Amino acid sequence: MSLAGKTILMSGGSRGIGLAIALKAAADGANIAMLAKTDTPHPKLEGTVHTAADAIRAAGGQALPIVGDVRDDDDITEAVLKAAGEFGGIDIVINNASVVDLSRSLDLSAKKYDLMQDVNVRGTFMLSRAAVPVLKEAQNPHILSLSPPLNLTPKWLGAHTGYTLAKYGMTMVTLGLAAEFADAGIAANTLWPRTTIATAAVQNLLGGERVMAASRTADIYADAAYSVLGRPAASYTGQSLIVEDVLEADGVTDFSKYAAVPGTPDDRLFPDIFLD
Repeated sequence: MSLAGKTILMSGGSRGIGLAIALKAAADGANIAMLAKTDTPHPKLEGTVHTAADAIRAAGGQALPIVGDVRDDDDITEAVLKAAGEFGGIDIVINNASVVDLSRSLDLSAKKYDLMQDVNVRGTFMLSRAAVPVLKEAQNPHILSLSPPLNLTPKWLGAHTGYTLAKYGMTMVTLGLAAEFADAGIAANTLWPRTTIATAAVQNLLGGERVMAASRTADIYADAAYSVLGRPAASYTGQSLIVEDVLEADGVTDFSKYAAVPGTPDDRLFPDIFLD
């Protein structure tokens, strides 16, 4: 399996999981078009869409950095047209852009609620929908959203209702597209990890260095995404996939190399949210 010559349109991706997935695909010689807002460096966050593009090229891929906002319909249209025009089509859409706020309902501002809905749910729908006419022309078209399975237990529904709605919304959009465009041969799946991933969001929102040390690296997410994107679209769609399950199906039984702190046993890793 190889993603050589395949074109990926990704929302976000300047850093973290999105960038890790892009670099994994770039090692095959894939083309990566990134729609992201990070035109200039952030004082607290590493990386811009331009530094990500440089890293993709260094890894062996072709990069097209597109400065824009997944909340803006014109930016989405421009991203699809630029990606297809630059690389001759689009094979894969990755809905990576996401806003996180774990505030309880009475503490969550209306502005942040709207932002999560606009980026996570609406952005996933609009970017995927805009790319569908181009994806229909691809040989093995995939939509992959980085969102969790729909777990309707009160533990997760009530933990952070605003964020839960936004992430479950991403999943519902993706599963809906899977059903709607199955006859067109477009796969649409979601992917979520069993443990926290060492990213800026985890460090800043979930528990700082303690949780970072008990997390896995973004490479495990990238390896699982790579596996999913290489599978036959016509028969591998409409699933809420778990990172570790995907890799285990590929024969991976030892995940120790993915520990953010080498030597950390699996039972000491911090479990991610939404999974029982």
